[in-house]
Amino acid sequence: MPDEAAGVPCPACDTPNLPDRRFCRRCAAPLNPAARPDPLPWWRTVWPFRRGVRASSGRAVRLLVILAVVVALCAGGFLLLPAGRALFEDTRDKLSKAKAVTPVQIEASAELPRHPAANTTDGLSNRYWGAPGPGASVTYTFRKPFRLVDLIITNGASASPEDYAHQARALQVDLEVTTPDGEKHTKKLALSDKPGPQTIPTKISDAKTVRLVLRSATGLTPGRHLALAEVEFFQRS
Repeated sequence: MPDEAAGVPCPACDTPNLPDRRFCRRCAAPLNPAARPDPLPWWRTVWPFRRGVRASSGRAVRLLVILAVVVALCAGGFLLLPAGRALFEDTRDKLSKAKAVTPVQIEASAELPRHPAANTTDGLSNRYWGAPGPGASVTYTFRKPFRLVDLIITNGASASPEDYAHQARALQVDLEVTTPDGEKHTKKLALSDKPGPQTIPTKISDAKTVRLVLRSATGLTPGRHLALAEVEFFQRS
């Protein structure tokens, strides 16, 4: 048996081995282990980067794929941004308390004597704005823009059941909210034909003016007119 005392020592147990041996004669550990390459960075493990680069092969394809991914992400973010903003604002509405806000100016397209449009914001539900018929409108202007969270409308001549039906009522109201930059938000509001306040969620940001147009009259007979007792505006606290 050849003398292995002067051979290559095993890196694991220091036992001498002949130069032509591949494994240690004592512990079978590799005598010439190949150096392991450094681990790849995480981004090199993701397609299309995980392919080895050989003479720039596939580089143009990878660049096109990266560009397509970036464009898709930008487009998705642009499309989802309004929905995300709306969800964020709705969440803030639910977490905050609503407080009343009063307009600084009220203008009506028409109003009957002793029944001005200002009656709709006086806090008294037994006084009302009297309008000659459908199509009449009232516009409320506010000192500064605010988030219009809710609108409370008391329809008819009074909140009292005895006096409610003394005049005609509008069963539909067109809501038009204008922001300081001129953007308009419109909604059709359906009102119940019953006395008392009716709360209508609006959730419109940057309201500067609010215009209500009376539609779909009921009870409008000769000698009677449309009545709207109270309109209340609520902003996020």
